Amino acid sequence: MRRREFITLLGGAAAAWPLAARGEQQPKMLRVGFVGLQPRQSPIYANFLKRMAELGYQEGRNFTFDYIQTPDIEGYEKNYRELAARKVDVFLAVGNERALRAALSAADGKPIAFLAIDFDPLAKGYVATLSRPGGNVTGIFVRQLELAAKRIEIAREAFPRATVVGLAFDAISREQRDAAAEAARQLELEPRMIEIKGEQGYAEPLDESVGALAERLFRTNRAQIVQLALAAHLPTIFAERENVEAGGLASYGIDTRENYRVAAGYVDKILKGAKPGDLPIEFPTKVELVINLRTAKALGLTVSPQLLARADEVIE
Repeated sequence: MRRREFITLLGGAAAAWPLAARGEQQPKMLRVGFVGLQPRQSPIYANFLKRMAELGYQEGRNFTFDYIQTPDIEGYEKNYRELAARKVDVFLAVGNERALRAALSAADGKPIAFLAIDFDPLAKGYVATLSRPGGNVTGIFVRQLELAAKRIEIAREAFPRATVVGLAFDAISREQRDAAAEAARQLELEPRMIEIKGEQGYAEPLDESVGALAERLFRTNRAQIVQLALAAHLPTIFAERENVEAGGLASYGIDTRENYRVAAGYVDKILKGAKPGDLPIEFPTKVELVINLRTAKALGLTVSPQLLARADEVIE
């Protein structure tokens, strides 16, 4: 190639670059809005973000996790309205019915992926069927009422001489309380209700006559509940393993962190064009029993070999 031809070719290429650059489009910033009770740095949210990254969503480049922390369930409505004002593409609602109701009110038809833990979305009328939810919602349904009853059965097996079981509950876990209370009566245990009302609810000492304490996950105050139970010399069985890691005796329930990964899969499908109403509702596939032998030793308890053999994990 002669020098003159080379310069002409180079000049033509250089002139074409700005045109090509002007034709490129920046990736669309997809926004997922979520109101939760825990700090944004919580490990369960990290699992959601990790799975989103695996699916190709890089936060700050093509994906934004619009998270608002609320101190209590009263803040759901205001904060989901705030997310709607930010024009998020998909809403995430986790835990209790109040969260989903607030998201539905604010979403104005936009898609919602949920993780229903403290309520039955079918029985409450939020979905038409489990296989085809219809409308703008879909997600994961945890049969928590069945798990609440099962925790009482485990408590009875672990403490056959107990006569009373304490059922700690709050404003969003009353249905679990009722399911656990009915299971207790069938097993000839007297259910004793322990209502938690914010921080003040922990000031009242737990009754030392309670043989075992079955409690849903109070995430923001788990350490305080565990310490109160230990001070009262009470064995405890919780809904999630984090409470056992904090010093509780046992837990029986789902792996919430794993289900945040599943929720990310729903968000991905919706962002790629799937209609929520066409996506079947899923159920957690793994329920785990975790036992803390250090706590058993501190309480002077012996856990039966049969129960230890059934445990998915034993903390020693």
